[in-house]
Amino acid sequence: MSVPVLTFFNNKGGVGKTSLVYHLAWMFAEQGLRVLAVDLDPQANLTAAFLDEDQLAELWADSAGASTIFRSVRPLLDVGDFAPVDYQKVNRRLALIPGDLGLSGFEDELSATWTDALSDKNKARPFRILTAFWRASQESAKRFDADLILFDVGPNLGAINRAALLASNHVVVPLGADLFSLQGLRNLGPTLRDWRLGWTRRRDDWKSPEFALPLGDMTPVGYIAMRHGVRLTRPVKAYTRWLDQIPAEFRRSVLAKDAAKVPVIEEDSYCLAMLKNYNSLMPLAQEARKPIFSLRSADGAIGSHANAVAKAHGDFKALAQDIAKRIGLDMPEDDF
Repeated sequence: MSVPVLTFFNNKGGVGKTSLVYHLAWMFAEQGLRVLAVDLDPQANLTAAFLDEDQLAELWADSAGASTIFRSVRPLLDVGDFAPVDYQKVNRRLALIPGDLGLSGFEDELSATWTDALSDKNKARPFRILTAFWRASQESAKRFDADLILFDVGPNLGAINRAALLASNHVVVPLGADLFSLQGLRNLGPTLRDWRLGWTRRRDDWKSPEFALPLGDMTPVGYIAMRHGVRLTRPVKAYTRWLDQIPAEFRRSVLAKDAAKVPVIEEDSYCLAMLKNYNSLMPLAQEARKPIFSLRSADGAIGSHANAVAKAHGDFKALAQDIAKRIGLDMPEDDF
């Protein structure tokens, strides 16, 4: 039985997606789940959040072996298959498959094999390439005994993200309160449906697969309204103008449902959270290399910062528990 994959995806950048994945990975682990985070963004920002420069230099050294997701799938550029990843154990319930700037070199191969998977020729190789992220992640997840795999992907609709979404059971959409996020929803929904149908067609056309294939569910769980980029000088009316349109746009574009009558965002069942701006804590968290809700007085979280840390912990705990419930995972809370 495969480990469920949850992907955070929006083709609009700058909405705090990677920070969200980072914090939820820590919170899921704090709440008792064993979590494998996978950095599938060629920019490798999630990896940089977990590891310092010395660790990165060691992972990206020529002699490092299968130390990143790209180095794991790189043999497929020749005639091999993926190599098991030397994942990084962050703590007893959290591990990371690091990203790699070289991953962008895998994009052309993924793009070409999407078409090859429909041919009448040998299907094993194109399917091995298209499912490489899923198979490498599943292999690592089983070694780590993970309950959940989290994918962080870049803000685009390219072949790398398509392969990541083929491997995904569930999708959460982080959004900003702006026109660009709404436009991102209009692009994302039809693309997800197209990828899902395309994968189903290809998978069903291979009558006797030689190895397990992901279902490619890509089921939308809901959206998270991120307020990380809201400036204090920005008029509230300008902010709410776009925020108020999200419930209808999410139903219309992502779910392909009727959007004639929708609740306000505060009452929308698809709104998983409306996360506030914690920018004042981010420098402290980056310096301490820990999530904002784990900051302590020794890290500089005193006075109003200490109150913000407690609020952040409550926000992320509630969000993690809600997501886990929606995707069918039990979270036995445990002292961390």
